[in-house]
Amino acid sequence: HLKAPSQEAIDELRDFILPRVGKWLIAEGQETLSKRLCALLGAREATVTTAESCTAGLVAARLAEVPGASAWFERGFITYANAAKAQILGVRPEIIDEFGAVSAQTACQMAAGARKAAGATFALATTGFAGPTGGSPEKPVGTVHFALAAADGVWHYGTTFSHRTRPQVLTASVYTALS
Repeated sequence: HLKAPSQEAIDELRDFILPRVGKWLIAEGQETLSKRLCALLGAREATVTTAESCTAGLVAARLAEVPGASAWFERGFITYANAAKAQILGVRPEIIDEFGAVSAQTACQMAAGARKAAGATFALATTGFAGPTGGSPEKPVGTVHFALAAADGVWHYGTTFSHRTRPQVLTASVYTALS
């Protein structure tokens, strides 16, 4: 966000900053992150699906709120229970047993399984402890794992949104997933 005392000052800041950070720019003006992501998917004629545990469909809802989403949003899988992760997404039970439902390994298998099941270009997965209960000293409440599956691989990102309420963890998770 840019703030300045006048539009001229904002334009000056923008002209200085854009050449330096333009490739990381998410949205401009009134464009939301969701709208920007949808425009990128549409321009590439790509499709996306979601596999959500802790966010329970919030990522899918954010994507589907954009008009025209049916052109690129395939479907969303809500797999809160471990059995659902295995049955619907093909997450191997031994992965959940060894690493836990909230782990990089599980998130990556969720994304890969969702991409395969939906036949989508991309699949985005979330799994974590939104709180206020759950978690452990090794994986505290606020721990969330994200995975993105594409034709050329699966990428993982994990973080902990410490000392946040359940709604704050969920909001941060949706934003992080879409980012």
